[in-house]
Amino acid sequence: MDLIKAIKGTYDILPDEVKKWQKLEKIIDDTTNLFSFKEIRTPIFEESNLFYRGVGENTDIVSKEMYSWKDKDGKDITLRPELTASIVRAYIQHNLFNHNPLQKLYYVGPSFRRERPQKGRQRQFHQFGVEAIGSSNPEQDTEVISLAWKLLKNTGLKNLTLKLSSLGSSDSILLYRDELKKYLTPLKSELSEISKIRLENNPLRILDTKSPREIALLKKAPLIYEYHTKEDKDHFKTIQSHLKSLSIPFVIDPLLVRGLDYYTRTTFEITSSDIGSQNAILGGGRYDNLIKSLGGKDIPAIGFAAGIERILLALGDNFIKNINPNKTVSVVYQNTNFISYCVPIVNDLRANNIKVIFDTLQKSLKSQMRDANKNDASHAIIIGEHEFENNKVLIKNLKTSNENLIRKELIMNYLDN
Repeated sequence: MDLIKAIKGTYDILPDEVKKWQKLEKIIDDTTNLFSFKEIRTPIFEESNLFYRGVGENTDIVSKEMYSWKDKDGKDITLRPELTASIVRAYIQHNLFNHNPLQKLYYVGPSFRRERPQKGRQRQFHQFGVEAIGSSNPEQDTEVISLAWKLLKNTGLKNLTLKLSSLGSSDSILLYRDELKKYLTPLKSELSEISKIRLENNPLRILDTKSPREIALLKKAPLIYEYHTKEDKDHFKTIQSHLKSLSIPFVIDPLLVRGLDYYTRTTFEITSSDIGSQNAILGGGRYDNLIKSLGGKDIPAIGFAAGIERILLALGDNFIKNINPNKTVSVVYQNTNFISYCVPIVNDLRANNIKVIFDTLQKSLKSQMRDANKNDASHAIIIGEHEFENNKVLIKNLKTSNENLIRKELIMNYLDN
């Protein structure tokens, strides 16, 4: 009798290996908790149309890699190739926007794509990621990117590079797509067969080419930044400013388009030089039109996804201690002029394993304080005009109502006592 083995592109995670997964999952849970994200779990199969509409019919994922079949009732079903579309479907179906205008969600689970199996990339693979739904402001982009950076740092990964770009708004993308197509059409004979198809369906995907010949052709291509609106430029500049204030290094990569059709404005990717040529381990971006395109309201969002197998491959046995946050602190600002002052404070608190609540919807001071109490924060760090001008903060103990005005650099000393 023939021995039955695991299907090509799948594998068993044996007990000794499971320990590594559990440790990584604990770091994911602890770090996302510091940023006030909550876990969501969705089914591993969905209606196929969700991915046609959500991911894009012209992407490699949908056109080549999905595991799909027709169910007994005639419905087209697909094993999920990624999780963002599923999260958005759940968000719309359960009216989560009525519970809170800002939903901060994270997930961990398997996905399925029929591609060539290779080291760190299988047909059943596992991802974790976050989705922040409800805020279009650049501080939300900053929070998601800084969460990604901190989480990977918390695993003990070294040699990381954050690549950052912006596609601009939908109108900017359409203008640029037309110009890129005009530039590449006379060069069509020099493109690969897959790029010739992309030239007709979505020319931006050619920017993601790994072909040296095509990379050389693109050196004189128009840049997407030339088609950004003033709002696009201001949004991207503010993110860069926030990241610099957090001492998070990044490089601007104008060819970073990511592999999915739903991205707008911010895109980013984190790579590790420890895992060879296929070095991307985390990527994401803003997708302000996806919720509306799937039948929901016109609500903005940003998120990222990372491959667990690829991170474990890069990690080896280098893990750090688990995080045990023992306080919840809300950082509150009187008006939006003080957001840039708040961002480094939020980062320092999280760096010291303190869970932080920080509003990215630009609510009123009263609403922020209400959220602090609702989330059982122990302290509120309040920044008003006086605090901003004098490099100070007002710390209020929400249990005793005691207040103290202190210098900004003494926050941790105060909270430790």
